[in-house]
Amino acid sequence: MAAEQRKLLEQLMGAGASSRHAQLSITDPKVCRSYLVGTCPHDLFTNTKQDLGPCPKVHNEPLKSEYEAAADKSKYGFEYDYMRDMQKYIDECNRRIDAAQRRLEKTPDEIRQTNDLLKQISDLTNSINTGLLEIAILGESSSVALAVLEHHKIRTAKAAKEEKERELKSLSDTSGPSGHQKLQVCDVCGAYLSRLDNDRRLADHFYGKMHLGYAQMRRTWEGLQKELKGRPPPQRDEDRGPAREDSYGDRGGFGGGRGGFRGGGFRGGGFRGRGRW
Repeated sequence: MAAEQRKLLEQLMGAGASSRHAQLSITDPKVCRSYLVGTCPHDLFTNTKQDLGPCPKVHNEPLKSEYEAAADKSKYGFEYDYMRDMQKYIDECNRRIDAAQRRLEKTPDEIRQTNDLLKQISDLTNSINTGLLEIAILGESSSVALAVLEHHKIRTAKAAKEEKERELKSLSDTSGPSGHQKLQVCDVCGAYLSRLDNDRRLADHFYGKMHLGYAQMRRTWEGLQKELKGRPPPQRDEDRGPAREDSYGDRGGFGGGRGGFRGGGFRGGGFRGRGRW
């Protein structure tokens, strides 16, 4: 779709744009190196919520063919540009995933209620255990009346404990913005899905364009990272001079290893077996 849109744009702009693109070389900074090496991120999410819009750099099919036919592609070092480009969008997605996960966590009030219930349950358990010990002692001393009274206290404490345990379960089931819907966050694209979704809705997500786009990007990044491990990038004229914030020579790699797959499913466990592509 994106390639068709670019062709249509070139037709509307006339032959002048095509002739200018024809004068470009593979190493021209105006050329999209991600497009030359693989798939430009701008082409992965067209017509989705994460649509990045048109790529600001030139996508030229003859140059891509020329690059693919090159005997020694490593001399260009475009794989490093491609990884850096993907890393930017993967990091943005990872930040959205972290933010979405935080929104599903319990509120401070829900945490306080949970801790209060846990303390009450613990206190009631201790009272029951103490009462059972007291009954054993009273039984040995033949204090039947006191033993019966203590037994009544234990039954009351057990009933209160069961009630607090039900309250704790109810609070756990309904706490957080996810509430009854049981929302979880997809570890690949950051979308919300519910445990109550049927197989059809889950399949629509996992085979949707946005999820597959991020899955492809993460898989490609991970593959390139392994392939280029231990191989220094070639020195290029554009990389010389003052150190740049995004230069890869002095940073020892890309993104601290967060660019790859984050689990292939959902935060918190669910649906991991279905997150295949």
